[in-house]
Amino acid sequence: MSGPSDLISVSILDREYQFTCPAEEREALKAAALHLDEKMREVRSAGNLLALERIAVMTALNLSDEILKLRSTEEQRHDKVDLKIKSLADELDNALSASMD
Repeated sequence: MSGPSDLISVSILDREYQFTCPAEEREALKAAALHLDEKMREVRSAGNLLALERIAVMTALNLSDEILKLRSTEEQRHDKVDLKIKSLADELDNALSASMD
């Protein structure tokens, strides 16, 4: 359950933005804003982009790409773990069946 919401101010690319945020989510919002600010500064310096909207869209695309790659990696890892668990369970079943004969 969320507690009462407070107004919080964050700075992204030298602009102040205010959001209403529950107290227990305040630190996460600050961390997200700091991360976004860093990524937007990287995009601005790498691409010589000046328009805030273009910087924001390019940063959003980069972050979206990172998320999709992480999801894919996680799914592959999950599949490998599932296969290993199934293999170990099959080995255990075989060992138990052999010991009962």
